[in-house]
Amino acid sequence: MSLTDKNYRITMNDIVREGDPILRRKVEEVKFPLSDEDRNAMDAMMRYLIESQDDELAEKYGLRPGVGISANQVGLDRRMFAVLFTDVMEEENPTLYQYKLFNPKIVSHSAAMTYLPDGEGCLSVDREVEGIVPRYEKIKLKAYDENGKEMLLKLKGYPAIVMQHELDHLNGVMFYDHINAKNPQQEPTGVDIQSLW
Repeated sequence: MSLTDKNYRITMNDIVREGDPILRRKVEEVKFPLSDEDRNAMDAMMRYLIESQDDELAEKYGLRPGVGISANQVGLDRRMFAVLFTDVMEEENPTLYQYKLFNPKIVSHSAAMTYLPDGEGCLSVDREVEGIVPRYEKIKLKAYDENGKEMLLKLKGYPAIVMQHELDHLNGVMFYDHINAKNPQQEPTGVDIQSLW
């Protein structure tokens, strides 16, 4: 059974780790209508996120919790990613972000930037990487759903950060590429930037 088969369960063994060339390549656009293989792979990616956030299933299958996963993180040369998270900045009734996005791209962004004070992590990176990862505070993201319908998402704060992290993957960029190599905790100069909290 492979990733593109219906009902495939992704485990940590399927996650491509840093150093693999596919993580450094700009991946190919998805064609519509979706092939069964692309649809099944996306379903498997979303299933991974759901199961990885369930303590019992995560322990049973040895999954690291994730809020997003891109196709090239499971070895597929496709411009698509899945996300599943709630906005950490909303304390009461936080918004659920559950999307399967195809051919996403940022169409506009703020000049102001932000970052997660504790840094970012990645399913493809098996080590702690400290440092400030500057991200646009607000973005407009154009993408397509699995039926080929165009959508425009207006995002700010944590949701914008998550989407930029996943979009970077599709362009062959790792989160730590944004960290200042000489001084990891230094904010970029000449930019309106502040920590998310």
